[in-house]
Amino acid sequence: MLETIRNAWKIPDLRRRILFTLFMLIVFRFGAHIPVPYLSKEAMQAFLAGGGGGMDLFTLFDTFTGGAFSQATVLAMGVSPYINASIIIQLLTVAIPSLERLAKEGVEGRKKINKITRYLGIILAFVQGAGLYVTLYNMGTAITNPSVLTFFVIVLTFTAGTAFIVWIGEQITEKGLGNGVSMIIFAGIVSRIPSAAKQVYATYVTGTGYSAMGILEAVVILAVAIAAITLVVYFTNAERRIAVQYAKRVVGRKMYGGQSTNIPIKVAAGGVMPIIFASSIMAFPSTIVRLLNGGNVPSTGVGGTILNCLSSTGPVWTTVVYGILYFLLIIFFTYFYSTIQFNPIEMSNNIKKSGGYIPGIRPGKPTSDFISKITSRLNLIGSLFLGIIAVLPVIVGSITGNMSLQIGGTSLLIMVGVALETVKQIESQMVMRHYKGFL
Repeated sequence: MLETIRNAWKIPDLRRRILFTLFMLIVFRFGAHIPVPYLSKEAMQAFLAGGGGGMDLFTLFDTFTGGAFSQATVLAMGVSPYINASIIIQLLTVAIPSLERLAKEGVEGRKKINKITRYLGIILAFVQGAGLYVTLYNMGTAITNPSVLTFFVIVLTFTAGTAFIVWIGEQITEKGLGNGVSMIIFAGIVSRIPSAAKQVYATYVTGTGYSAMGILEAVVILAVAIAAITLVVYFTNAERRIAVQYAKRVVGRKMYGGQSTNIPIKVAAGGVMPIIFASSIMAFPSTIVRLLNGGNVPSTGVGGTILNCLSSTGPVWTTVVYGILYFLLIIFFTYFYSTIQFNPIEMSNNIKKSGGYIPGIRPGKPTSDFISKITSRLNLIGSLFLGIIAVLPVIVGSITGNMSLQIGGTSLLIMVGVALETVKQIESQMVMRHYKGFL
């Protein structure tokens, strides 16, 4: 990886792209420290603390924005509204024929879908900002000068921050390296690593007076993190290759086909999306309760017990229930997301139209059934892997009492996935330039 970056730095065009990406990420980090007018930073931190350390949508906001949410800055909403809009459009593409036709129109169709996603993301940002304002208003001390003007200033500032981040992401995608939105989330998560390391050091080393038990716990957390990173890298790159043979055919004076190739299918094809879906579903009830209850989540009574079962905080037995539900939801959404993104029948038809076939499998329905069976097995392995990566930090956090580790699985998958995809893009551009020089 370091060798790839060093070689890319020697190519002027790639060097400009790397510098442009770094510059835009620095702009993003500067924007994460500009405060919102009429809003108290201490109130935002108290609002996050009102969840009892559990995982809800606001905790995800704070993680993906690198702490901009807890600091009450203009980029507090981050790219979450845009991601939600993207998920909604992907789901609607399957249900609405007009969107499905746009998705199949190539570059122009994707541009129109991206435009619709962008506008929907801005609308969702305004709605989420309005809901957050109402919650902070109910807290009493969060808004310094409550009024209609203050409402529009705060909500429009949040919305403008989201629009600005989406614009930065598009600029990185067009003129920089990697997917812009993914790079912004990556930068936000990485910016939290020093503070997280400091917290672990203060909790397990300094806080325990350099006791052997405290140092041992810190070493165990580090070992689990290294093992998890290794596992994520292995499964992210793992794939099942389906051999395809193409028959020879003559077109004009040229002969095509007669070669063997393969179709790679990722083991973890859904990436981090099933975890995001599952965590959003689990966090939705407590988020709604916090919005309606002035930022606090009840911990007693029937309602409090149900919310504890949907959160990683609370008694041990509720944490166990949470882990089981979380794990099962990840398995469900892995199959669900694969069904949306991957169509074995369409793949079988494309292979047949190109004059290809899978050795030992007849074209048509037998081919689609064969691909479906392989995909189902890969989804099972991928869903178990995602479930372990997502639930493992919850288990470690519950044992050690450090609830800040609970979204470590999601963050880890995003960081590793973005890093590997960026390196692959750098390598592909280097190969393209080598071909140009050879020609």
